[in-house]
Amino acid sequence: MAVTDEAIEKIKGMIVSGSLRPGDRLPKESELAAELGLSRNSLREAVRALSLIRILDVRQGDGTYVTSLDPQLLLEAMSFVVDFHRDDTVLEFLAVRRILEPAATAMAAARISEQQLDALFAQLERLGGEPSVEELVAADLEFHRGIVQSSGNSVLCSLLDGLSGPTTRARIWRGLTQEDAVSRTLHEHRAILGALRDRDAEAARSWATVHIASVEQWLRSTL
Repeated sequence: MAVTDEAIEKIKGMIVSGSLRPGDRLPKESELAAELGLSRNSLREAVRALSLIRILDVRQGDGTYVTSLDPQLLLEAMSFVVDFHRDDTVLEFLAVRRILEPAATAMAAARISEQQLDALFAQLERLGGEPSVEELVAADLEFHRGIVQSSGNSVLCSLLDGLSGPTTRARIWRGLTQEDAVSRTLHEHRAILGALRDRDAEAARSWATVHIASVEQWLRSTL
């Protein structure tokens, strides 16, 4: 094992075991290197790597701390990697979204508040019947983010937030080229919202599946 990888594993072990907890400050570099049996250079490289994926937070002049380890923070690294997707993998991202988002929507049916439902309805009303494609896609992202946040699962929410980026361009492309894309999207949003208001988890799941699958089906036919 490379010395930097070994250093990463040892710091990870301290965090997993509870020796270092979220928000804790790491010992001084010289002390930690001696404690773990590492060179200061390999420890430094490990700290740099772990800071890039938001495990550690290096504060100049203050020290190095374990982050909150919040799922949304940790999954930012995934979002960064996802941004490097190739166009020919968009269908794969949509397929993953089709698996996860209907489940999150079904979970939201039991948890979403009346105030949240009213806010989603007001958002649809503000959008009107003939929004621009860009307005529709922006509203689509916010609509689904609001529902997924109501699922009560922060990991699922962060995963889907990270996966939404690669499909944005496909959704805009569809809106510009498919004749009924705007009206269909608005209809499906209202159907999802209606199922959530009825607290019908299975109907909410089904409409969310139809909604995502329609984009996927269109994209598959155009590639």
